[in-house]
Amino acid sequence: MLYGNQDKRIRTQNIKLYIFLPLMIAVILALSACNAAKGSIVILENPNGKGFTMDFNKWSSKNKCEISLNKGDVLQFDVAREAGEIYLTVSGKNGSEPYTGNDVKSGIFTVTVHETDQYVVHITGKDATGKVTVKNADE
Repeated sequence: MLYGNQDKRIRTQNIKLYIFLPLMIAVILALSACNAAKGSIVILENPNGKGFTMDFNKWSSKNKCEISLNKGDVLQFDVAREAGEIYLTVSGKNGSEPYTGNDVKSGIFTVTVHETDQYVVHITGKDATGKVTVKNADE
């Protein structure tokens, strides 16, 4: 009788594990889906490596592109925003941050870098549709 009660407890614990484990996996999958990228983005680098184009549709996520620039180079941004929000940051690997733009509107603007470095252009979209072209204006 003593062993019979222990078997029932072990079986009950196993059943709880079989119910709890799939439930926990389902919750983790559901939460991870909340942070998944939405929409689409296509990034095309110029053949000379001195620029790129980011074309996105209902896109909500983050991405980045790298470009090598020399001191005094001018980056030209051509933003065509159709919908949503676009955030841009240009930062050098040595720590400089020559540009940060929140909720960037359509238009053309330039950014001059003050040191030779490998620069990273970070883009964040929130339901963004449009196109951003970045090129070294000195090339």
